[in-house]
Amino acid sequence: MAEDKDLSSGTLVIGLGRFGSAVAVTLEKLGYEILAVEKDPRIVRQFAGRFPLVEADASSMEALEQVGAREFRSAVVGIGTSLEASVLITANLVDVGISNIWAKAVSREHGRILRRIGAHHVVYPEFDAGQRTAHLVGGRMMDYIEMEKNGFAIMKLRPPKEVQGFTLAELDLVGRYGVNVLGLLRPGEPFEYANAMTRINAEDVIIVSGDGRLLEHFAHRP
Repeated sequence: MAEDKDLSSGTLVIGLGRFGSAVAVTLEKLGYEILAVEKDPRIVRQFAGRFPLVEADASSMEALEQVGAREFRSAVVGIGTSLEASVLITANLVDVGISNIWAKAVSREHGRILRRIGAHHVVYPEFDAGQRTAHLVGGRMMDYIEMEKNGFAIMKLRPPKEVQGFTLAELDLVGRYGVNVLGLLRPGEPFEYANAMTRINAEDVIIVSGDGRLLEHFAHRP
């Protein structure tokens, strides 16, 4: 990483539990400027050297000032088990003027409180992971991303038998099932964008988009 860090575009990650540490590690790998804040010295030792990290209690406004919180554009509050700490830290970040605050919530009630005090984005890792797993269990789906609640989604799956061996023009999946094929993956080959002449084979993995309910129906066809 460069020595002259541009903190004005950086992200402050507070709390290095499973969620916070995953965010910090991923941001670091992607090359973003980050600073992690964790008050537990045992956890600080665990992650020392992996990314910029300070030991401090972010529920203290004084501590946030000392780590230069005002200089960061974004912040992620990864603390969820302590409702009081989560709310206090989020409120402190609002007060120092951070313009993009992401906060972890463990319940809908927790999330509503975080939004009321100024969190710009609230995430529910356990709920979202459970919901996503429910879509994947017992079907041919390999991955599922819901872009909006009860709406547009993207799915990766093995093609149903009835579409194997046909081109997209022959199948008219949009007209028949409301499913749009974005592209496909073939063994040993790079991702291929789909067009009308794309032929779907049994060993392919297809990437489709559309209404979540219609995708569910399509994925469970024989």
